[in-house]
Amino acid sequence: MKINSASEYYKKRFGTKVYRLSLSAASTCPNRDGKVSFGGCTFCSQGGSGDFAETDEDVLLQIEKAKSRVDAKFPSKIKSQDRKYIAYFQSFTNTYGPLDKLEKIFTTAASQKEICALSIGTRPDCLGPEVQEMLKKVNSIKPVTVELGLQTIHQKTADAVNRGYDLKVFEKAYKDLKDIDIEVIVHVILGLPGEGEKEMLETISYLSHLRPVLDGIKIQLLQVLEGTAMGEEFKKNPFKIYSMEEYCSLVIKCLKLLPPETVIHRMTGDGPKRILIEPAWSGDKKRVLNYLNKLIARS
Repeated sequence: MKINSASEYYKKRFGTKVYRLSLSAASTCPNRDGKVSFGGCTFCSQGGSGDFAETDEDVLLQIEKAKSRVDAKFPSKIKSQDRKYIAYFQSFTNTYGPLDKLEKIFTTAASQKEICALSIGTRPDCLGPEVQEMLKKVNSIKPVTVELGLQTIHQKTADAVNRGYDLKVFEKAYKDLKDIDIEVIVHVILGLPGEGEKEMLETISYLSHLRPVLDGIKIQLLQVLEGTAMGEEFKKNPFKIYSMEEYCSLVIKCLKLLPPETVIHRMTGDGPKRILIEPAWSGDKKRVLNYLNKLIARS
């Protein structure tokens, strides 16, 4: 089986190896501050799922710090002046807040020579007309991708994890973004409490039938983390935790459902080990990816 990996996709698109810089727009989330709900999604960490993101107010300082963290990963043949990066606004909801402030942050990042694209993580219910207009402006400077945290199509599960919006909201956001030529990556979590293989594959099948075809997907392993509502729930009433072999087998089934055009940006979890409760095996990301790649090669 051949997959359309993010690494290869970006190399073809930008002509060189590209690394993401995890940044923050200093936003919060309407699912935390009371506009939608309090506490956020039950699986979300105190860092707003951006535990590795830089947090300085000044975005140029964030970029420089983040570059210093990833530069050692570049092949030595790629000189510093030729390196390219994606500015990834990861923490919390990055289209939620004062639009003038957000536009300034995104425009500043997009205007840097070494930044070849922006990727902006947000919620589907934070993409109104004014936000879309702002994203169009930034997209005219450098390509913009919006990352939407769907996680599941099943409302029962969405309610249980306090997602705070229904599927129709996602569908409208997806259509609106595609109508203004914004690429979309969708986040899905495998292993949410109450879902079996049937429900998870239904989510992937739904995404595989989106039109226009889905640009990219992040398949995320559920990681139960300290400091989250789900972490406390798990300690009181443990739910099923997949073994590495079970999880990887499920990922292969997901990949087979997706269109060949859809770029695979993630196939496992990447939470901080210091707050990881379960699954313990997910802390060794290299081992998981090696196992997954062997399965892909054999499939």
